[in-house]
Amino acid sequence: MTDPFISRLRERLQGPLPGAAAQYRMAHIVRQRDVPPPPDARQAGVLALFYPKGQDWHIVLIERASSHPADRHGGQISFPGGKYEETDGSLANTALREAEEEVGVPAGKVELIGQLTELYIPVSNFLVSPHVGYATTAPRFRAQAHEVQSILEVPFSLLQRAETRQETDLRITGNITLRDVPFYNVFGKVVWGATAMMLSELLELATAVGTK
Repeated sequence: MTDPFISRLRERLQGPLPGAAAQYRMAHIVRQRDVPPPPDARQAGVLALFYPKGQDWHIVLIERASSHPADRHGGQISFPGGKYEETDGSLANTALREAEEEVGVPAGKVELIGQLTELYIPVSNFLVSPHVGYATTAPRFRAQAHEVQSILEVPFSLLQRAETRQETDLRITGNITLRDVPFYNVFGKVVWGATAMMLSELLELATAVGTK
């Protein structure tokens, strides 16, 4: 039998979504406007994976390895995911494939229950499709060599705490610093940008359905 929280979240994902209004609550001021994706935007799929651990639902995030100096997302915290490949057939399959490659969760162990609002990331020209799924048992995670620096198993209740949302100054490059950037403090790591924006919409949905 499916957990009541998952069942209600599935139902909520099928209805009208909170959308950009929820996402932009966690956007820096420089992103406080909707930027439509250009025709040449690259497609990507990510997976917000719920799983039970102890007395709480958890969600998995990854700390991306810095593969080269020009890597725009190296070192950042994100959902498992990546760019669409023609052999995927759908962005949902992209999210599942990437999760299996990056954190070792077999696609067959994940049941998808819906997707969040697409989000365009201008700095990398990716249009990201966030998919939500769950596993009935805690996976045995395995980090992909050279791509994933660490795996974060995050109690969802931690993200729901008001004190987890904070603001800080972030140095983006040697001479550019963003002031008062909203982020989620997860085990002392800064979850910001597109990932924080997608989490913001997911958290609003979860608040609407409750976690029990």
